[in-house]
Amino acid sequence: MVRLLIAALLIPLGLDLYMPVPEDNPITADNIALGRRLFNDPRLSRDGTVACASCHDADHAFANSERVARGVFGRSGRRNVPALINRGWGRSFSWDGRATTLEEQVLRPIEDPQEMDLSIDDAAARVGVSKTLIARALATYIRSIMSGNAPYDRHVNGDRSALSEEAQAGLVLFRGKANCNACHVGPTLTDEKFHNTGVAWVSSSFSDEGRSIVSGRSEDRGAFKTPTLRDVERSAPYMHDGSLGSLEDVIDYYDRGGNQHFLLDPEVLPLGLTRADKSALSAFLRSLTGTVTK
Repeated sequence: MVRLLIAALLIPLGLDLYMPVPEDNPITADNIALGRRLFNDPRLSRDGTVACASCHDADHAFANSERVARGVFGRSGRRNVPALINRGWGRSFSWDGRATTLEEQVLRPIEDPQEMDLSIDDAAARVGVSKTLIARALATYIRSIMSGNAPYDRHVNGDRSALSEEAQAGLVLFRGKANCNACHVGPTLTDEKFHNTGVAWVSSSFSDEGRSIVSGRSEDRGAFKTPTLRDVERSAPYMHDGSLGSLEDVIDYYDRGGNQHFLLDPEVLPLGLTRADKSALSAFLRSLTGTVTK
């Protein structure tokens, strides 16, 4: 991987001007255009009804409003659809980090029986391009999906009128009492690491083994990758299973210290937030809504 200034992309305010891009898949306007067409092409699914865009809706930060993913023939997945914004800066992909490159990740939903359920060879034959080009073009298009220039970005770049007083109070809480920035850090507001926040702990067992499925480590049971908080207002419902329907639900969940169990991340503790604190934190999180490139 190399870190290059992407001349083909206009990086929005607030994001890192340098993006990791594979040497064998440079970002070009042609690959972005091809990737966009493939992203919206339902021929990549077995029954011809589901495109990548069917689950990753541009109006929902390239996530959607369903609790879990819905695939061909009405099949239901187990996990919430993750937002695709700013994934060009990602270090691993999927909730459990099973893919280490976008080129690898973009092919997985096509072949997944619960999603698009089509072999890559059949997909390539249908759309008339090679498997390699499908992977490279889709990955390139996803790298072009960015969100920045939010009120928060304008605030930290000197525009003190960009955030309301309540949102500014929420920023102080985010960095302090609420401890959100223990995991949600950097320009993309995610540490790209895996944490057990207790959501998968239900009735004294794990409903989803999470990261341990990939790592094989028992201590990773119930751990999931930190999602970005950019455009979080648009990407409800929340958590890996879509079990929390609103930002207020998420704030309440963390305020009470999550679901207590033996593998809970030590950063997840009762917060003692007041009603005013919760309102301010919600206002700040909404200030992370930016301009999404499509």
